[in-house]
Amino acid sequence: MKQLFALLLLLFTTHTVLAQKTIRYDLYVGDTMVHYSGKMKHALAINGTIPGPTLHFTEGDTAEIYVHNTLHEETSIHWHGLILPNQEDGVPYLTTQPIKAGQTHKFRFPVVQHGTYWYHSHTMFQEQSGMYGSIVFHKRDAAPQKEEVVLLSDWTDIHPHQVNRMLHNASDWFAIKKGSTQSYAEAIKKGYFGTKVTNEWKRMNAMDVSDVYYERFLTNGQPQAAAPTYKAGDKVRLRVINGSSSTYFWLSYGGGKLTVVANDGADVEPVEVDRLLVGVSETYDVIVTIPDNKSYEFLATAEDRTNSTSLWLGTGDKVAARHLPKLKYFEGMKMMNDMMRMDGNLDTSGGMMMTNQTMDMNTVMYPEITNPDSTTGDIVTLNYGMLKAPEKTTLPAGPTREFKFELTGNMNRYVWTINNKTVSETDKILIKKGENVRIVLYNNTMMRHPMHLHGHFFRVLNGQGEYSPLKTVLDIMPMEVDTIEFAATESGDWFFHCHILYHMMSGMGRVFSYEDSPPNPQVPDPAKAYRMLKRDDRMLHLMAQVGLESNGSDGEIMLANTRYRLSAEWRLGLNDRHGYENETHFGRYFGKNQWLLGYVGWDVRYRKMGDDDEKNLFGQRNTKDFRQVLHLGVQYTLPMLILADASLDTDGRLRIQLMRDDVPVTKRLRFNFMVNTDKEYMAGFRYIFTRNFSLSTHYDSDMGIGAGITLSY
Repeated sequence: MKQLFALLLLLFTTHTVLAQKTIRYDLYVGDTMVHYSGKMKHALAINGTIPGPTLHFTEGDTAEIYVHNTLHEETSIHWHGLILPNQEDGVPYLTTQPIKAGQTHKFRFPVVQHGTYWYHSHTMFQEQSGMYGSIVFHKRDAAPQKEEVVLLSDWTDIHPHQVNRMLHNASDWFAIKKGSTQSYAEAIKKGYFGTKVTNEWKRMNAMDVSDVYYERFLTNGQPQAAAPTYKAGDKVRLRVINGSSSTYFWLSYGGGKLTVVANDGADVEPVEVDRLLVGVSETYDVIVTIPDNKSYEFLATAEDRTNSTSLWLGTGDKVAARHLPKLKYFEGMKMMNDMMRMDGNLDTSGGMMMTNQTMDMNTVMYPEITNPDSTTGDIVTLNYGMLKAPEKTTLPAGPTREFKFELTGNMNRYVWTINNKTVSETDKILIKKGENVRIVLYNNTMMRHPMHLHGHFFRVLNGQGEYSPLKTVLDIMPMEVDTIEFAATESGDWFFHCHILYHMMSGMGRVFSYEDSPPNPQVPDPAKAYRMLKRDDRMLHLMAQVGLESNGSDGEIMLANTRYRLSAEWRLGLNDRHGYENETHFGRYFGKNQWLLGYVGWDVRYRKMGDDDEKNLFGQRNTKDFRQVLHLGVQYTLPMLILADASLDTDGRLRIQLMRDDVPVTKRLRFNFMVNTDKEYMAGFRYIFTRNFSLSTHYDSDMGIGAGITLSY
């Protein structure tokens, strides 16, 4: 009997050791070159591949991951959606030390969950350059199943720092590339001239559903991937991860329905749909069936429908999924006009407040639904209201603290905020261990925002009561009010932010900080580290435009960030009669929409006038032969996106000016004008050939007719 007991004890101990083993991975971060679009471009790879390797663990394992940085710059790895000790979360300066060039960092944490997750860099824009990979946590003692990881991503040939700079400088090059400019000529052609005028009267830019033009969309690092081993009757679990930087994907399947069984790693009651939209950084587990011995397309289409990427399951004749037609942008613009008030806020006066994606306002843009000739029938699209947890998710008893977050932003200057403040303009939000935290989110912008909470699962209050689903990312649509809640069970600092990379880097986030947390050895100086985190949305963005014309040269250079701007404009003539002038301003933007800029600056100009004085419209002597003054002024964006400028100089002269330089006449032709009370005026056209080169012609009251080229940066 003693021998039997000893044998059973040995077996139990051996099983426990085997089940709870330490799994080690070594990840080497390095430079590489790719040619996704046919051009060789620099990228970042993990273990030489994009994406990095899939990391497999089983519940109960201990993960031990060594990240070796072979770059000449610092890097980081964040474990998205994982419940783990705060110092292992991987946000540089906030929770974990950045991994300096040439260094190795060891992450070690217990695996306490199952599901589909991913990892990515949290340093600057490295994620966009290829630093991401997938993680699969398998259930203990789970029966083997057929499964595939489907890691979706987006690729741009433009360096992501350049992408960010272009977004902040209101470049419409991405719209030109995507065919979504919605110019006046296009509006007239399609019968939406009034819609276009109303759009600009309300000081809005053209309708769009995404910010960046991408050359390629990728499945597991390839535009087209294949899994040919499957046969008729096979049921395959697809672990879908949206590892893109800013792209939402429509998912559909050429072999029939999709059965959703998990979201963000957490199980849900199975729900059958025709398609679903996976937000940036979300994960979905879906079951598909292989109907016959053919190859069936699992299709991921970018929300802006510029392109797609596919995984082909099985072997044989190809059965394509239904590809989505182009968006009806002017219908979307009309909808946007109805939603937006003149003060820049969304109009909720008619009780149109929505929640949990149950009403998709964008359906007016979908030809496959709104086209009366469509033969697709009723399309069942997943929304959060359909998700139900298989077990109760009720929070433990305890005090509840509620926060109300209004998602705010400015598309013109590309500033994204919560309650009109960026991360750098706020302190950490203190919470206490043992309390329940409820967040009420209102999206007062025209963009979707996938809001991600690090280190916690939260409940989405979607009408399922005690069985509300658990998630780590909430995709909130325009005009929606959604409520999430989580139990404060951890310690340390945790990031809550929009997972569209360029929104996060522009300021849309907050930090939740547990009171009385033990010191984090990875962050020896928390105050200094938080200042380092705040640098992201304080970055300066340079813009320059130089025109070389037949009658001289003009141009502008600007250095700006979230709230501040330093700019200089100049005109240089070919002779004394044309002269020269320069205006330099330093100012700050005010208000949620940043329509108001207050500035100080100086004005220097020279032009040979002769013996005749000029007077401005206020009867003041307008000395142009030589003037050197300081001035104080304001700029305000009027309806039709006209910029009104009023300034008073140190000689007591008042000048009022109206101008606009980006009226979209056609897809590539822009009209600009300026008129002021100094009796100066200008009008001209610019035709855009590339993002850095255009042809221009204009008439200037001081310099006459000119034509030439414009170089932009």
